[in-house]
Amino acid sequence: MEAKSRWVNALSTQASLEAAVTEVVARTSEGLAGPADLALVFISTAFASEYSRLMPLIRERLEVPVMIGCGAEGVVGTDRQGQTQEVENNPALSLTLAQVPHTQIKSFHLVGSKLPDLDSAPDAWIDQVGVLPQSQPHFVILGSTFSSRINDLLRGLDYAYPQAVKVGGLTSSALFCDYQIHRQGTVGLSLSSPLALDAIVAQGCRPIGSLYRVTEGEQNLLLALEGADQPVRSGYRSPGRTRTALEVLQELIQELSPADRKLAQHSLFIGLVGDEFKQDLEPGDFLIRNLLGVNPEAGAIAIGDRVRPGQRVQFHLRDAHASTEDLEFMLRRYKRPSSAAGALMFACLGRGESLYGRPNFDSQLFQRHVGVLPLSGFFCNGEIGPVGETTFLHGYTSVFSIVHGGA
Repeated sequence: MEAKSRWVNALSTQASLEAAVTEVVARTSEGLAGPADLALVFISTAFASEYSRLMPLIRERLEVPVMIGCGAEGVVGTDRQGQTQEVENNPALSLTLAQVPHTQIKSFHLVGSKLPDLDSAPDAWIDQVGVLPQSQPHFVILGSTFSSRINDLLRGLDYAYPQAVKVGGLTSSALFCDYQIHRQGTVGLSLSSPLALDAIVAQGCRPIGSLYRVTEGEQNLLLALEGADQPVRSGYRSPGRTRTALEVLQELIQELSPADRKLAQHSLFIGLVGDEFKQDLEPGDFLIRNLLGVNPEAGAIAIGDRVRPGQRVQFHLRDAHASTEDLEFMLRRYKRPSSAAGALMFACLGRGESLYGRPNFDSQLFQRHVGVLPLSGFFCNGEIGPVGETTFLHGYTSVFSIVHGGA
């Protein structure tokens, strides 16, 4: 019988770092019953002054060939009662150990200033990572908020490894890679075939108004819009005349309910359609981006991404209800493989208890729909996951990744 991948996780909320390390190493080692091939560690910023002690403390108790991790304001893991907890703004240490037989695994640390130019050949990116595309790798990426050049890195990885799933998140805290601590750049993990990663990306928004097509745009400026030929779903109207983007938005705001108009003052976004050939659009077909500002004289709207003429767009709102519905939609349509062994969660700092009013919301929803798996992760300053065939850096998003045997 072929050996299967095994994943275990332990979360400690002890205030002593040494006691927390001792607890999570003991519990995961006992649960794995054998040497681990890799480790993932997430530690709360409550221990920030002791980050330099973390790797030596773990190394005294655990030898593992590959390890990555980071510090974060919120940490996800499994407590002694077997319940997944999202610990925000309190001491927490989450350790995942895994046995991944017949799988090539590799960790890496990349410095943003040393990344290849975007016009470099795929081989330049492959040389940086040190993993051949023929091994069919997937990637977990943990980057520094300020020094990782993360958007360039994601574009380069998509170019060099177009079939690979890339998930992860950004932190403003420390990074860890193979018992070393880093204060800048990106640490990553590649997992090669037969292991595979699935990604569930929930951006937490609901569409409002009509679907439009960009008739004029420049870089990140929406200048003019016209009604698209197809609505997002039945019942959505599709107006047909060209107007400035600001005129469209102003008319939309006036048509909203009082509650939605109030929400739009601080939670209004734009959704960009990636697949121009798909007609029956669903939540996962939109890339949600921020509205950055307006130019009343030009009637333009600046957004947090580039736009192009012909692209379809729709305005969106985000709140707790929309986030719940969006995540439930994405989870319900996911088909869990029988070989699923573990899962990772990368959630925005703007989600969690501050959004829902109660703890553990996203993780509980995940386990309700997907089932119980060893789940670990952290609250991010930006979340990494695919929309369509392209990997993006998101905001206000929850990205779940399920690790399975590739079936």
